[in-house]
Amino acid sequence: MTNFIDRIADRSAKIGILGLGYVGIPLALSISRSGLKVLGFDISDERIAQLHAGSSPIRHIPNDEIVAIRNAGFEATTDFSRSAECDALIICVPTPLNKFKQPDLSFIEATMASIAPHLRSGQLVSLESTTWPGTTAEVMLPYISDAGLTPGEDFYLVYSPEREDPGNERYNTQTIPKIVGGHTSDCLAAGKALYGAFIDTLVPVSSTQTGEMVKLLENIHRSVNIGLINEMKLIAEAMGLDIFEVIDAAKTKPFGFTAYYPGPGVGGHCIPIDPFYLTWKAREFGLHTRFIELAGEINARMPQYVLDRAIEALNQHGKALRDAKILALGIAYKSGVDDMRESPSVLVMELLREWGAEVSYSDPHVPVFPPMREHDFDLSSVDLTPQTLAAFDAIVVLTDHADFDYEMIMQNAQLIIDTRGRFPPDGERIWRA
Repeated sequence: MTNFIDRIADRSAKIGILGLGYVGIPLALSISRSGLKVLGFDISDERIAQLHAGSSPIRHIPNDEIVAIRNAGFEATTDFSRSAECDALIICVPTPLNKFKQPDLSFIEATMASIAPHLRSGQLVSLESTTWPGTTAEVMLPYISDAGLTPGEDFYLVYSPEREDPGNERYNTQTIPKIVGGHTSDCLAAGKALYGAFIDTLVPVSSTQTGEMVKLLENIHRSVNIGLINEMKLIAEAMGLDIFEVIDAAKTKPFGFTAYYPGPGVGGHCIPIDPFYLTWKAREFGLHTRFIELAGEINARMPQYVLDRAIEALNQHGKALRDAKILALGIAYKSGVDDMRESPSVLVMELLREWGAEVSYSDPHVPVFPPMREHDFDLSSVDLTPQTLAAFDAIVVLTDHADFDYEMIMQNAQLIIDTRGRFPPDGERIWRA
């Protein structure tokens, strides 16, 4: 272990990052700035070429930051045999759900299969992908053992969940406290040496399983509270109350209350997915996670609620949803980013299209609707002008980007269905959903 820690300390170590997306690229930036060498791996030739050209594939990361780490020696490759060059390998690949809402670890398994022939004594492997408690020990460890290596003796195995928040200007990879769990105490010590080189605050935990559970708790906490506030929205609307006024008043209490806001559902790579990782694993222990699953069900129903409100609002204006021209305002999963993963806005667009509406969208962060595994829209973002706004039968506010001119929208839209509380509802031209 002394040699590994010394190489981290004197900055002679090379760190491999497997998966160059919303987690891997910010990680590469932070590691490179610390003076360590970085080698990135991805299966996409297009992504590799883009990074080598100094172009950022993530909107909130400027091109000049990619150029800076390229100048500092950052390389990217699709050749996983080069993992042998690296002292540490950090895995940042997707962990989606399959069509049965069960964990899909195929990306982790494919990555481990790609690097397993090239693993060597003295290396560290860290998993950052969100997964069920036990994955590091039960899924990853066999690849290492089959390579003739023993974590804690001649190899180090770590779990350290990513905590990226795209678009958050207050925190970044370096300043977000980092959970680190090791397969053994020596693995933990090596993991702390690695992450301590470029992260300000480390939070060591007793095992990789604990680290995996920490990540799930963080995101299930959000899922449950968003589910609660989405249900409160339905009740408030039925009673003729403004849920956003209720929340703003409640959050003046200086203790015991945290404000969560409703919307058209939940999106991103964590909150719609992570609860199912724990509910799946809990069944192994004969447990039924009713509370967690209920929150997921409430959140999953919100796109249908938005559709129902759009139908009601158009009917009040003497129009049917079929053949209506509808503009979806914002399609990224949250404000200020171009991230489309699990965006509820897309689910709303699908429902509107199924009912025969002519659907368009406007999103300054997503100029062209990207290829997605489960959704197919051949669309480009509509420029917002008084004329274009007036041409739509209804505007559905789905993602409240700060870039939108809300005053112009309010003045020129025929009908507004607002899921984000941006406009004062009047029950005539401006509807809450």
